[in-house]
Amino acid sequence: MPATDYDALKFHDGMVKAGLIVPASVPGIFGRNAVFEDVLARFDAAVTKLATDDKADFVVFPPTIERRILEKVGYMDSFPQLAGTVHSFFGKELDARKLSERIHSGGAWGDAMQMTDVSLNPAACYPLYPTLKGTVPAQGRVVTMFNWVFRHEPSPEPTRMQAFRVREYVVCGPPGRVLEWRDTWLERGKRLLESLGLPAKADVATDPFFGKGGKMLAASQRELKLKFEVLVPVISKDNPTACCSFNYHEGKFTEAFDISLPGGDAAHTACLGFGLERCVMALFQEHGFDPGAWPSAVRNILWD
Repeated sequence: MPATDYDALKFHDGMVKAGLIVPASVPGIFGRNAVFEDVLARFDAAVTKLATDDKADFVVFPPTIERRILEKVGYMDSFPQLAGTVHSFFGKELDARKLSERIHSGGAWGDAMQMTDVSLNPAACYPLYPTLKGTVPAQGRVVTMFNWVFRHEPSPEPTRMQAFRVREYVVCGPPGRVLEWRDTWLERGKRLLESLGLPAKADVATDPFFGKGGKMLAASQRELKLKFEVLVPVISKDNPTACCSFNYHEGKFTEAFDISLPGGDAAHTACLGFGLERCVMALFQEHGFDPGAWPSAVRNILWD
């Protein structure tokens, strides 16, 4: 039985009442309890099992990323509204005292901070591409990551978080192999969610490009079918939530970071990402807030 009648506020309040999340005063930021984290870890393990044949290398990056990476791939051209640059204090002792006085008097103090060389990571796969510089194997290479991601889009809607975790897989190799891998994973991801009793459906999608120019980029992305999402009802049946996405980048990152195949042939990349918190929330919405009462078919997959 669904936990709520697909209402964002009721679902949020239901998770709070069940102790699954611990709300904070900032929208899109909340804590997770042991039950939430247990389901998340088990879902992540199910993804790992699904990917056994990929023989992917595993790496974890911190929640910060070199700012130059965002500059190099044009992130600020397309998504400035989502970025979170890291600023720190570079002043001397007198400046520090003035800063403290302004804070304690309730004044603004942002101009006392300066931009650092790092930003919060806005996409789980971004830190990987600079590390692939040079030549990748002729058959390609697959890497998987478990990373925190930041998006500046504060909202009381529980599935739209400012900080969340993504289980990401990236393939870099010959264009045909990369596209085939992306399409294979689209079916894999949909089947996994369906096996967990979720009414999942796949659809062509676009990224949230900024401004008028962004509308043209989104139209092109949709026309070329570069991005797909698997959608599951969490807070709405009419507008289901994207729980995982599948992207074909063509040569965007390989050209930016000088990544090629043996002999100099062009390499392409694709990525897929499971939004782990969203997948967990989809399970709670579909089966209720008590995992102990979930259908045996679902528990057999996650607690086998």
